[in-house]
Amino acid sequence: MIKGFLFDLDGVIVDTAVFHYAAWRKMANELGFEISHEFNETLKGISRMDSIARILEHGGVSLSEEKTLELATKKNEWYVEMVDQMTEEHILPGIKELIAQIKASGLKMALGSASKNAPRILDRIGLAADFDAIVDGNSVKKSKPDPEVFLKGAEALGLKNEECLVVEDAFAGIEAAHAAGMKAIGIGDEENLSNADLILASFENTKLDELLAKF
Repeated sequence: MIKGFLFDLDGVIVDTAVFHYAAWRKMANELGFEISHEFNETLKGISRMDSIARILEHGGVSLSEEKTLELATKKNEWYVEMVDQMTEEHILPGIKELIAQIKASGLKMALGSASKNAPRILDRIGLAADFDAIVDGNSVKKSKPDPEVFLKGAEALGLKNEECLVVEDAFAGIEAAHAAGMKAIGIGDEENLSNADLILASFENTKLDELLAKF
C-alpha cells in the first residue's frame, strides 16, 4: 500500500532544465567546445560533479581537480542567478493540485533530488512548507541511478521502501527507484522512460485516488 510520495524536482515540479543547459553550455563554450540539447538530456538526474566529468570527457578536456571545482562553482553561480528569478508560475501543470490532494489525504511527501539548490527553488516557488522532508544533493553522496536519495527519503518519512511511490522524469531516476524497491511514475514520454511503471505526460487533471488505484 502506498503511504508516501518521493518527488524528483527538475522536470517534475519545475522545469529548470533550460537553466541547467544554459549554464552548462556557457561553461563548455568557455572551454572551447559546444554541447547540444540532446547531450544535455543525458545529464538529467545526476550530480553536478558527475555532470562536469561527462561534459569534460565529451569535449576531450582534462583539468585539475582544483580547476574542475572552480568550474563547478562558477556554473552554479550562473544557474542560481537564473533560479532566483523563479516564481510560482514556473510550477509545472497539475503539480500544485496533486500536492494539495496528497496533503488532504494524509499521505506523506518528500523531495528526492540531486540538486543542491532544491530548498532554494522550493522557497522561490512557494512549496517549501508542503514537503515533510527534503533529501537533496547536500545530504547524499551518490548520484542516481544509485538509490541513496530515495532510500534516505523513505527513511526521513518513516516509511518502508515499498510504501513509497517515486515521481521522476529521468531514466536514471526510475532505475534508482527500482533499485530501492519502489514503484515509479515517469513524467514525459515512453521513448525516454521505458522503464517506468506508469508514464504520464503531466499531472494535469490527475485525481489522486485514480492514480493510486494503478498501484
